This record gives sequence, structure tokens and C-alpha cells, in this order.
Amino acid sequence: MKDFPIFGKQDLKIEKQWSLYSGFFKLINYQFRHKLFAGGWSGEIHREILERGHAVAMLLYDPKIGEFVFIEQFRFGALATSKTPWLIEVVAGMIDEGEEPEDVCRREALEEAGVTVKNLYKCLSFLSSPGGTTERIHIYVGEVDATEAEGIHGLESENEDILVRRVSEQQAVKWLETGVIDNATALIAMQWFLLNKQTVLDEWNSSK
Repeated sequence: MKDFPIFGKQDLKIEKQWSLYSGFFKLINYQFRHKLFAGGWSGEIHREILERGHAVAMLLYDPKIGEFVFIEQFRFGALATSKTPWLIEVVAGMIDEGEEPEDVCRREALEEAGVTVKNLYKCLSFLSSPGGTTERIHIYVGEVDATEAEGIHGLESENEDILVRRVSEQQAVKWLETGVIDNATALIAMQWFLLNKQTVLDEWNSSK
């Protein structure tokens, strides 16, 4: 078995690219070739790639009372396959040019859930759908006071209508197991936290 990775960016030839759409998101058509595992180069490949920037997603947790703070909001993309298009999610937001991911976490926690983040822990990052978009999502866990979390939030200018939901750890795990939580960022954040909870709490405690 050969070591990973076998190939790198130098093993790709982008021959041409052009814009198909430019708005809030950008859609670019790329024409390229890449090296093959068996040797030589591929034929000419065309891919339409969504350039939507990168984002953070943050699971909010109160270690004192063992509660999570989730948000609920409408997502049109869930309409075709989910029981309801109103989804249970974690706080998330796009990273603007020049912004640090940690600053986005703190901003979005206030905008979407009305809470202040006391401590942050960087969990991991992942590519949301690398066959069609360049987006990378950075996952964090944020320590909050869950008793501050209530009400409806969001930016009126963006037609956001976000309901805050405080739930016990037991209820959150049940939501995970029964598919109530069915979007990738929340699933990944929850599963990572349940596997690494003590590590996160130890670091938060050591910083106090």
C-alpha cells in the first residue's frame, strides 16, 4: 500500500475556467486534467463548482447544567427529503474576508442565540461536499450560560427567523439517535463532542 497522499496539487492541470454565475454565491466551470493512479493523465474533465466561501459551525454547551443550546430555522433545501424543513441546527455563519473563525463564532452566537461565548474549542474542519463546492466548515464547541438562551433571533435584513432551543444532554443524544438532527454540521459537531467531551472540559477548566 502506497503512502497517502500519492498526488498533490502539482498533479492537476487546470486548462480553462469561466464564470457561469456571480451573485451571493459564484458558479465556476473548470476544465482540467489530473494524473491517474495507473499512470498517465485523465481525459478532459469539466466540473461546475460552487464557490460559496467558508464557514464556522459551533455547538453551544453549558457544562454547569449539562445543556446544549440549538437553534431551529427553515431550510428550503430540506423540503424534498426531510419530515419538516424546519431543522435543528448549531449556530453557524460565513467567514468574511479578513475575519478570524473565532470572531465569527462569537458574533454568530450573539446574532442567532443571544448568548456570549466564554470559551472556544476548535474541533476539526471538513469539506461539506467536495464534488461540487470548495466550502470548508470549521467546527467549534463554545461554552455558554444556557440560562441566557431564549427567544427568537436573527437579522431582519436577511429575513432570518431563528428559534432558540435549550435541551438536556440526554435529549440531544436522543435527537441524534432518532434522526431529529439530520444536517451534517450538527451531526458532526455532536458526534465529535460526545467522543471528546472530557478533553474539552479539561481544557476549559484549566483556562479558568
